[in-house]
Amino acid sequence: MAFSLRMFFLLCGISGLLSGTWSWPRKDNECCPKGWTQLDDHCYVFKDDERTFADAESVCNILGGNLASVTSALKNVVVYQLITEGEASDAWIGLNDAIEDGEYFWTDGKVFDFENFVSMRNDTGNCAVMVSKGEWDDAMCTNLEPYVCIREVYSYCGKH
Repeated sequence: MAFSLRMFFLLCGISGLLSGTWSWPRKDNECCPKGWTQLDDHCYVFKDDERTFADAESVCNILGGNLASVTSALKNVVVYQLITEGEASDAWIGLNDAIEDGEYFWTDGKVFDFENFVSMRNDTGNCAVMVSKGEWDDAMCTNLEPYVCIREVYSYCGKH
């Protein structure tokens, strides 16, 4: 039942993204760098050059952000859509428990109060990848994966 409900929300979310019927403020990327996708006051971009978790975080830092923190179901759908549009099967997000096993934190310091781990996690690593159906799994931080970055919108766009 829980799986069916998750699939329903995921399909509704993807359908809404494709049809453009979401109601969040979006200004045709005028507030994000070219190639980035805006959701509320954040910009997201998928990068298909495979890197380790630390290297991916460094690239995101250079781009003015961090690996994506996924703090809601809607953000999860958006990030998953970016990954699938990039024709990848999985990608790094900014969650890890590298300091203490089981104590997860986002690289940008956001509160860890939303999660979407697969029911049977691999527990093979300390860094999180988004996998099929938008679920998350543990992976070795030294694996090479594509990744999704997040950054705030440009300041002239009326950021709250």
